Amino acid sequence: MKKSEKKKTGLSYSKKKSLYGYGFISLWLVGTILFFLIPLFESLVYSFSKVTVEPGEVKKSLSGFGNYIYVLNEDPYYSEYLSDTLLETLWKTPVILIFSLFIAVLLNQKFKGRTLARAVFFLPVIIATGPVFRIISGDMERTGSTGGENFSTMFSTNLIGELMEFLGIYGLSDKMNVYISAIADNIFGIVWSSGIQIILFLAALQNIPSSVKEAAEIEGATAWEYFWKITFPYVSPFILANFVFTVIDSFMSPMNKVMGRILDIKKEWMFGEASAMAWIYFAVVLAAVGTVAFAVRRHIFYETE
Repeated sequence: MKKSEKKKTGLSYSKKKSLYGYGFISLWLVGTILFFLIPLFESLVYSFSKVTVEPGEVKKSLSGFGNYIYVLNEDPYYSEYLSDTLLETLWKTPVILIFSLFIAVLLNQKFKGRTLARAVFFLPVIIATGPVFRIISGDMERTGSTGGENFSTMFSTNLIGELMEFLGIYGLSDKMNVYISAIADNIFGIVWSSGIQIILFLAALQNIPSSVKEAAEIEGATAWEYFWKITFPYVSPFILANFVFTVIDSFMSPMNKVMGRILDIKKEWMFGEASAMAWIYFAVVLAAVGTVAFAVRRHIFYETE
C-alpha cells in the first residue's frame, strides 16, 4: 500500500518548487538563447569570415584571422581609440570608486535633508540615457548645443590651479598637474557615473552591525581608525563589485569612441570587421576585469570568514 501511495502522490514538494522556478525564468531563458547566445555565436563566425551582403541574403566565407589583422594593422582609428579608452578607464575607475565611497560615507550620516541629497545623487541613474548625457555634457557634434558645454567645463584648469595655490599646494610635477586637470575637466562625468556605486556602498555601510559600532565607541576608536579598521573591511566586497560595474559601464558609455567606431563600421556593411573589433574589445575588457579581480580577491574581507 505504501508503494502505491507514493506513486499516486507524484512529484515531491521540492521538485515542484524547482519546476516553478524553471517556469518562472523560462521566458528569460528563451530570450537569452534567441537574442543573446545565437547572435553572439553568429558574430564570432562573422569575425572569422568575409561577409558580403547581397539582395535577400548575407554570404559568409571563412577568412581566418584576416579581419583581426585588418582591424589592428590597417584600420586608421581603432587602435588609437582602443588605447585612449583604456587609458581613460585606467585613471577614471579609481577616481569614481573613491568619490562614490566618500559620498556614501557622507550620505550615511544623519543630517537634515539626507533623503533629498540621496535622491540628487541617484537622479543620473534614472535619466542616464545616451542623448541626455550628450546634451548635458555638451557634445557639440551630436547635439549642436552649447549650454551643456559651459556646465561641464565649470571647473576650469585655472580655477583648480588657483584653488591649489590658495590651499598652499605648490611644486607638483607636470604629470600630477595633468592628472588633476583631467579630473577637473571630467568632474561632471565622474559624478554622473557614480550613482549605482554610491547605492551599493550605502547598502554595505548600512549592513555594518550596530554592535560593532558600539564596541568601537567603547574602545575609543577615532573616526580615522573606525574607517580603516571597520568601514573599509566591510565595504571591500562591494569595492570589487563596483570595480567590475564601473569598468563595464565605462566601456559601454555612449561617449565611448571604440563603440562609436564599431557602429560606424557596421553602417558601412563591414560586418566581419565590426565583429572582429567587438571581440577584441570584449577580450580586452574580460582580461582587465579578470586580472584586477584575481589580484584583489585575497584582500577582500567577508564577514563569514
